Amino acid sequence: MERNTTVRDTSFIASTGKEIKSASITSTNNGISTVHSGRRNPRRPFRWLNPGVILPLLAGILFLFLWEFQVFHKLLDLKKYQLPLPSAIAEAMRDNFSLLLSYTGYTLAEAAAGMLIGSACGFLIALAATAWPRWGGGSLTLVAALNAVPIVALAPIMNLWFGDGIGSRAAIVTATTMAAMAINAYKGMSAVDPLALDLMHSYAAGKPAVFRYLRIRNSLPYVFTALKINTTASMIGAIVGEFFFSSRGLGYLLSNSVKVAKMPLGWSCIVLAAIAGVIFYLIVERLEKVFIKWHSSQRA
Repeated sequence: MERNTTVRDTSFIASTGKEIKSASITSTNNGISTVHSGRRNPRRPFRWLNPGVILPLLAGILFLFLWEFQVFHKLLDLKKYQLPLPSAIAEAMRDNFSLLLSYTGYTLAEAAAGMLIGSACGFLIALAATAWPRWGGGSLTLVAALNAVPIVALAPIMNLWFGDGIGSRAAIVTATTMAAMAINAYKGMSAVDPLALDLMHSYAAGKPAVFRYLRIRNSLPYVFTALKINTTASMIGAIVGEFFFSSRGLGYLLSNSVKVAKMPLGWSCIVLAAIAGVIFYLIVERLEKVFIKWHSSQRA
């Protein structure tokens, strides 16, 4: 038996006389059903006006205000040449903008190259340690021992081996970022769900398939955690390495500025190094959202 269906749009009128919502009313011979089709609520205006943004912003402004008006100088008994004012640092950055921008790019290139090489080596070490626990497990101990060596001890050796170019600083960063990746990736490859592992074995999956579809995929959140740790460690390694036998970079300029008592310029290097590190971190965080959006940590 056919059912007669009639659909019409109806507007609902509030007590004020204004139209507030529309709906589609479907009539059948058995009854009437109403389907609301009102608009979605638009995004809230001024989304940046939330405590997570406002409070850090106000704290930063208050910090700069106290610094500019020498409150910290009085509390810590410091002179202006020991702790330059923010206005003096901004002036130094404006006067040496092109030089600082060039040296920041150079240091960031050293940090990025060393971090990529070190992270790749650490990931391969984790693969070997997971695939052959008896033989590869000792490599994690060696990497941890290498990471325990201070950067100031590695820098002269790397400069002696690779010269005073970008290669020596990249080697320093490689040594300082390898351990974090190796340990985190190994943990991710080892901490797989036993039920998922049994399911792969029930499908007669070989070791390469288990690594490709289970272990490596499970390690990706740990890998990105290590990458975010390495973004800051790589900047530290690159800047410290530039203190030895370097002719460019923020570390080189910072060292020379302190030697000749140009403290505002030296603090400009510190500020730009911090900004570059934050940008580097945000890039890795964005890549994490793209590549592991399936993970529960990325779900809103």
